Amino acid sequence: MVRRDSGSDDRTPGAFGAPSRRRVLRLAGGGLALAALTAGTVGCDEDSVDVEDPGSTGGDEPKGGGKGSGDGGDVGEKGQAPKPLWTKPASAETYGDNDELVAAGGVVIASGSPLAALDAATGGQKWSLPGGAVPGAPLLLSEDTLYLASSEYDGSVIGYTPASGKETWRSRLGKEYRQPRPIAVDEEQVYVIAEILEEDGSSKTNVIAALNSTTGRIAWKEQRDVGTEQNGIHAAVRGRHLVYTDFKKNLTVRDTASGGQVWTHKTTRTNYGFFTVHQDLVIVPQGNVLQAFNLADGKEKWSLKASDGALCREPAVLEDVLYVADSARTMWAVDPRTGRQLWKSEALADAGLQVPRQYVKAGDTLYGATDLDKQGGIIAMDARTGAVRWTFNDKSGDYHAWLVATDGKRVFALHGKKLHALPV
Repeated sequence: MVRRDSGSDDRTPGAFGAPSRRRVLRLAGGGLALAALTAGTVGCDEDSVDVEDPGSTGGDEPKGGGKGSGDGGDVGEKGQAPKPLWTKPASAETYGDNDELVAAGGVVIASGSPLAALDAATGGQKWSLPGGAVPGAPLLLSEDTLYLASSEYDGSVIGYTPASGKETWRSRLGKEYRQPRPIAVDEEQVYVIAEILEEDGSSKTNVIAALNSTTGRIAWKEQRDVGTEQNGIHAAVRGRHLVYTDFKKNLTVRDTASGGQVWTHKTTRTNYGFFTVHQDLVIVPQGNVLQAFNLADGKEKWSLKASDGALCREPAVLEDVLYVADSARTMWAVDPRTGRQLWKSEALADAGLQVPRQYVKAGDTLYGATDLDKQGGIIAMDARTGAVRWTFNDKSGDYHAWLVATDGKRVFALHGKKLHALPV
């Protein structure tokens, strides 16, 4: 990538084709309509046994240099994927977005019905919620609370302790709003988007609101412009700024104290709403350019241009490093403050692997999750060089995208109805 600076102040992601069916379903997001499209569930109970099917635990042939290392697991050698610590059936109802698998409080939770929390170390069920997660709504995790849209569709947003599943917080916008969904959370507030009901029960507009995370009271609410949608929302909070995108290709920033709109930009058709934030910047893939905008005023701070007409894919900032791949299967590590390249790797292309669309990091290893592909799955890469260490694929042929999460001790890989725990 070629870095292009905008101004002198340096203080401070195969080409996108049409979105897949699973991505469209996930982004379209919601409620009963999507629930009707979801495949039948598999119960996840404490008595389930570890899956020792070779097709579920094996890795692919070596895809790059390096030997995995970790604790408590049978880590593969000579580029082979490690054997899972455990594999369990999951009642997953996922559409390929990054907020449908979370790990916190010693448990790992995949979006589904029932919503089951599995012990991170053993895979045994710790607790479950019969109603489950609302299809299309995220598993929104703060430091100590899991926020969910109510599966009763009663207009409530509910907070639970991840370790125990105990309800600790509940709030409602009011009867004049329908299907509120949490989209982001910070230390003081939970941010939701909901439909505004008309007298005949229809809805033409929606509202964005902030709920106090202690009292549940409404801190502020703002009606969004006519024509905006409550679906396809990706959001993040940094300080005084709430950042979100939607199906209408809007990148919007609001003040978290008042709800007032600070600025908005249009994104390209290749974006599909994905972005990442770091300190006072929001970083957005825009075709073959990755752009960083100042959260305070929307001014471009820096940009990176992919070479040879390749398109930027989904970016992620982990431990102060920006990771992004392009459609030519080139991987980059970048200083997110300045756009300065730290390293560039062709290892994905050399190994014939698919480009990841989600990343987590544990130790010195970067783990990427891909859409369905024979040469995809979970790809472990050296976070210092981009070299591919191994790939893990359950070879199930399930059409769902892979999702990945970590608690720092294990890496959790969800694929359709199977949840695997891998050693780091």
